[in-house]
Amino acid sequence: MEQLKRTTSTDSNFKSMVTLLDEDLAERDGDDNAFYAQFNGIVHLKYCVVYYIDNLPVGCGAFKPFNETTIEVKRMFILPSHRGKSIASKVLNELELWAKELNYYSSVLETGLRQPEAIALYKKNGYTIIPNYPPYEKMENSVCFNKLL
Repeated sequence: MEQLKRTTSTDSNFKSMVTLLDEDLAERDGDDNAFYAQFNGIVHLKYCVVYYIDNLPVGCGAFKPFNETTIEVKRMFILPSHRGKSIASKVLNELELWAKELNYYSSVLETGLRQPEAIALYKKNGYTIIPNYPPYEKMENSVCFNKLL
């Protein structure tokens, strides 16, 4: 059975998924990881989603307000064993739906060139590449996206 759960960053399953995400990013980003890590804290995230299969967490995502009309998607992760099954799109779609319910009109996000599957996911879901926004404007590895919700 598959289930999407809306929660906050205090959720233990969300935290466990983010720990795995951080391990993956540390390996991929190498020396750049310290820069990115400072923007990936989860202490105050109010809008988080955990995806379950048979009551086991297999993926997550979150967003935070970017400004009055825009959210920033954060902390997207799917267990490697469950990738390629459209779970990331389902998590992303749930985050976008939630943001629309809260009267946000657009979404931005940052990912890295070392995450080609993430870039493909966002393009597949209607995101377009935009100039890197602060604090990523000088990061050669960063790719920023935008989508109207």
